[in-house]
Amino acid sequence: MSESEVITAPRPLLLADGRPAADAWSLDPALRHLNHGSFGAVPLVAQERQQRLRDRMESAPVVWFPALPQRLAAARTGLAAFLGADPDDLALVPNASAGVSVVYAGLEHRPGGEIVVTDHGYGAVTMGAERLARRWGGRVRRARVPLGADADLAFEAVAAELSDATALVVVDQITSATARRLPVERIAAETRRRGVPLLVDGAHAPGLIAAPLDGEPYDFWVGNLHKWGCAPRGTAALVARGPLRDGLYPLIDSWGADEPYPARFDQQGTLDATGCLAAATALDFIGGTWGWPAARRYMDDLAGYAERVIGTAFAELTGTDDGPVDVGMPVPGMRLVRLPDGLADSRIAADALRDRAARELGVEAAFTSFGRLGYLRLSAHVYNTAEDYEYFAERCVPVLGDWAREARAAAAAPGMPHPARPARTDAP
Repeated sequence: MSESEVITAPRPLLLADGRPAADAWSLDPALRHLNHGSFGAVPLVAQERQQRLRDRMESAPVVWFPALPQRLAAARTGLAAFLGADPDDLALVPNASAGVSVVYAGLEHRPGGEIVVTDHGYGAVTMGAERLARRWGGRVRRARVPLGADADLAFEAVAAELSDATALVVVDQITSATARRLPVERIAAETRRRGVPLLVDGAHAPGLIAAPLDGEPYDFWVGNLHKWGCAPRGTAALVARGPLRDGLYPLIDSWGADEPYPARFDQQGTLDATGCLAAATALDFIGGTWGWPAARRYMDDLAGYAERVIGTAFAELTGTDDGPVDVGMPVPGMRLVRLPDGLADSRIAADALRDRAARELGVEAAFTSFGRLGYLRLSAHVYNTAEDYEYFAERCVPVLGDWAREARAAAAAPGMPHPARPARTDAP
């Protein structure tokens, strides 16, 4: 996006009756909700649809659960169309991490096998890869991808870690902490040439990317529908193509275990699957109200405006060039803004800062850490407006500046509690 395109705030999106888009959600108006990317937000129509389904489930459970596999199979067909996948390739899982765990559990034992990840990978996914590598008696090789790396440099960093011992490659389609793409299509072509399975973590992709499964086919792909798609939480897709998918089973054994993939995922005991059944309501609401292309355009324009407004505020506060960050391969609807030194210099400190900002500033925001530096990750959705980010720049940036100074002073004085970290106690 060029600089001229983000100087003017985009006009807020409205509902068909002229009300603000936010009126279609149940988000607390006492908070500023600037972190859609972490947990999503479910529109009221989808919440109501899910509650009606729950009412049916609770009113006649003996009727509901035997018929659930057929309902889920039908839901898979509709969700596959939204993602551009073949319904026979798509299984429903609780979230992207659950889909990753299914893949880790389903791969054949590879003695001494190595797993290649990147230093942008989602922490839980990388921890799972480390456990799998230990079971294999192998190790995890971590490709170091500079934050601002373009597609060529990012690809070369991953390719440099591949060897005859590589048994699996795990890469993000959109990174969580750094809000950038990785060149998964090129990586897929290389892993296919080498005969190495590839797992693509597309947790943020559904809804944010128009066709996340286009291009070079991946062996395994996972994506959350509860993030940008606004589906009820507990709704995600695992797409598996090729012979390896026959080894994939749900993490919970149930009576569908003898069914072929993906039908065996449609029957998992008494799990509440109403979120999956209500997911299409959320997708259709956004598509029918604004259209997904227009919604994505608005989210990207708003994120670009927010980056400029907040980045400028931080730069003026610190007197440095800190602010908007070059992430090499940007994605629509998400941006990174550099935080002042002393804030969010680790994942634990970033999470503590998130909690403090919600508690003391009334703002739900995403703070992340990469390379021992702290960032504000912006992720806009249709219910956000320019005023949300102007408020953050005017009211929150000065306070964050104060917290950063306190943190630096605490770091210089051993024994003082860090203002953006949980205080240590003697409690177990």
